[in-house]
Amino acid sequence: MTTAQEERTTEDLKQLAEQAGRDLEDASALEILQWAAKTFGKRFCVTSSMEDAVVAHLAARAMPGVDVVFLDTGYHFEETIGTRDAVEAVMDVNLITLTPVQSVAEQDAEYGPKLHDRNPDLCCALRKVQPLEQGLKDYQAWATGLRRDESPTRANTPVVGWDEKRQKVKISPIARWTQDDVDAYVTEHGVLTNPLLMDGYASVGCAPCTRRVLEGEDARAGRWAGRSKTECGLHG
Repeated sequence: MTTAQEERTTEDLKQLAEQAGRDLEDASALEILQWAAKTFGKRFCVTSSMEDAVVAHLAARAMPGVDVVFLDTGYHFEETIGTRDAVEAVMDVNLITLTPVQSVAEQDAEYGPKLHDRNPDLCCALRKVQPLEQGLKDYQAWATGLRRDESPTRANTPVVGWDEKRQKVKISPIARWTQDDVDAYVTEHGVLTNPLLMDGYASVGCAPCTRRVLEGEDARAGRWAGRSKTECGLHG
């Protein structure tokens, strides 16, 4: 017997996303995730960079045992891997680690060492975008931790929208939150956060392409500093 989730067409999903984006704009993050859990069931997952575990924590409240997908690029800080391991140990989630087709050594052999310095877009495509697209193939919807206040490129992030590139519903339950909202939630619920956030990093990505932020800079300024690049390709 097929389920309603299996029977939905791409056009159904797109219309569902656009309607939900309007209906849920003023809903709480937990309500948005409860809608996602009810609407998509096991065809829904959360992606986490392990900068913090706020969205994973919220999703586990809405849907205990929810799939939480983490991209292990091979270039992460030790603190990021430690945060992932701690999330898996203490939260009611099913942690799924995705890895690129090539190891860092294999990529270096084919493209030369430090591809991230010479062609960061290609490096992100190989180590982030391609693994995620493969990892999301069985899901109809995925949740992210995007927030509108993080950078100008994210200012119009819908709480529920349509991911045209992947043909999936994309849910950003904390899109309307500020950093103060995140901090308050972390404090109230004792949520795990990456230790680097206490060491001058406002946004945590791969170690070679992430630096501490300076006073007055936006949260994403430490990513690919000195370059025009602002996104890894996962979000546009």
